[in-house]
Amino acid sequence: MLFNTLQYALFLPLVFVLFWVSPQKWRVWILLSASYIFYMTWKPIFILLILGLTLGNYYLGFAVHKSEKYKKCWLTLAIVLNLGTLAYFKYAYFLCETANQCLQPLGLPAASLPFKIILPLGISFFVFEFIHYVVDVYRGHQPIKSFPAFALFASFFPTQIAGPIKRFQDFIPQFLAPAKLTIKQFDTAISLILLGLFKKVLIADNLSFFVQGGFSQPQLFSGLDLWVFAYAFAFQIYFDFSGYTDIARGSANLFGYKVPINFNLPYLASNISDFWRRWHISLSTWLRDYLFIPLGGSRLSKWLNYRNLIITMTLGGLWHGAAMHYLIWGLYQGILLVAHKEFQAFKESQAWLKKAFETKLGQVASIVLTFHVVCIGWVFFRAETNALALQMLSKMLTLAPTIEQVAGQTRDVAMLLPTINYPLIYPSVFLLLPLLALAHIAMGYINKTNLIERAPKLAKIAWCCAMIFVVLVFSPDKSPRFIYFQF
Repeated sequence: MLFNTLQYALFLPLVFVLFWVSPQKWRVWILLSASYIFYMTWKPIFILLILGLTLGNYYLGFAVHKSEKYKKCWLTLAIVLNLGTLAYFKYAYFLCETANQCLQPLGLPAASLPFKIILPLGISFFVFEFIHYVVDVYRGHQPIKSFPAFALFASFFPTQIAGPIKRFQDFIPQFLAPAKLTIKQFDTAISLILLGLFKKVLIADNLSFFVQGGFSQPQLFSGLDLWVFAYAFAFQIYFDFSGYTDIARGSANLFGYKVPINFNLPYLASNISDFWRRWHISLSTWLRDYLFIPLGGSRLSKWLNYRNLIITMTLGGLWHGAAMHYLIWGLYQGILLVAHKEFQAFKESQAWLKKAFETKLGQVASIVLTFHVVCIGWVFFRAETNALALQMLSKMLTLAPTIEQVAGQTRDVAMLLPTINYPLIYPSVFLLLPLLALAHIAMGYINKTNLIERAPKLAKIAWCCAMIFVVLVFSPDKSPRFIYFQF
């Protein structure tokens, strides 16, 4: 069941009514049942996986808390249980393929799996939430006594498939406290859901058709063309994922619960470290707290700190998918973070350079440069193979745009526009990209400042009517799944 479907439009109001007409003591159970039904609409059998991991981590949390002598052993068992489950479902094919690449030159028989493995939806997200729970109990937090509350923490349907990755210290108290919903909260929730649908259905989905044309056949386009496709994907993935997060936040708000913001104007970041403080915040903070810091963080020598950064980001890339291009994307992010730290140290030693970056022009240049290095990374992320990514980048980074290429770009892009329902929205690619940048800033500002929550009631009604009209009129015939559903 996708957020942008009629099924969800019927499911959410039904759960909302059942939740608020029921006594307080039944509400957690209603949400838990709804969350399991929500998951079972995909493949019912995998509810057993969620139940098994929930029971295992619930009791292992108590074992970690109660046992002083074997505390670390219980923690290790919990981590092995969670990571082992993730590795089996997500990385078995990848490991088998990698092994075959190593065995083939030696003339050894290829390895194969005798059965098909289906990747459970949302497994990367709820496994990370389970690991966070047992590690924090190990660090001294009290385990959760209420099993229904713990089960709901891991399976809450608005965040079940693609996050944000929750922290139990922030979320469980909300489940245990009496739920309250004001008219203002209700208005804000509906506005957030419609904002998310606007981002997903109108912007991200239409961009997906445009992006597919460039990334599937990069040999047909010039380097300048491919830069445009990279820019377009940068905005597609932002509006797709932040749109999902807005719908998740709005859905949670309908039950009186708050879900953390996952994005904070990421394409206005002035450097790559700043970008990762703004992009997929729940994942980047998880990687910091449960991987980077346990590796030693920045407490060690400079080069060990750099090693930890590269390991953390490389594994973060692999978390997104069992493919070499995700691993390379993560490695690229780690190298960028190391390069930024080295440049920061050099900049601090050069007064003239530091002063130059503090000017308005220097700040704008930093944002533009950061956006472009992020877009280079998105090429690895989006391309189906590293070979395709390198083919694109070789043209993007070596071919200077000529007058003929600029003309060719407009012609080639125009050929792709008919695949979009309403090409009049995109009269030219040169108009499209600035509009996307403005939309990124405007919608990011709305989230950052809680503008919807603070708006007058009439303004909210007008906003909702406008969003409904735009989504119904300008949405494509077929809406692709959210990008992060595959992770």
